[in-house]
Amino acid sequence: MPYTIVLDAGHGGANPGATYNGRQEKDDALRLTLAVGRLLENAGMNVVYTRTDDSYDSPARKAEKANEAGGDYFISIHRNSSVYPNQYTGIESIVYNRSGAAANIAENINENLQALGFVNHGVSERTNLVVLNRTQMPAVLVEAGFINNDSDNAIFDNRFDELAQAIADGILDSIP
Repeated sequence: MPYTIVLDAGHGGANPGATYNGRQEKDDALRLTLAVGRLLENAGMNVVYTRTDDSYDSPARKAEKANEAGGDYFISIHRNSSVYPNQYTGIESIVYNRSGAAANIAENINENLQALGFVNHGVSERTNLVVLNRTQMPAVLVEAGFINNDSDNAIFDNRFDELAQAIADGILDSIP
């Protein structure tokens, strides 16, 4: 029986997330989430999406959807941002607890993204994020580069297929 992986494209609708030169996090996150989902489906996984269009649900509702779907894993995809353009570069993953399945998935995703040329800021622990603390399954929030960093955007745009594959492989290589 295949695992159910819930994929969450961050933000959406009236909530654009971070923005930079007309680029919106909600659009990058949705595009990347759908690409990762196709790869996971092709690998035999059951994929549930919290959104497949430009709509908004609260983080609490996204966690509820994941729980209602009986997900085995929850992956939320975002882009990071900083106060000043090109101030920071790189990727990181965030988990509720730095041990267990979520931390393992996060580390594998980060290693794969680092291999594409991103700076790896590692795995952070945050207990105050609703999509991490209200989901009843291992949950990871992936920050796929800084949206206001030109070099991160170049990797995101020019190596997009490899980026999606790196995240999908990080998930697939982490589950039994």
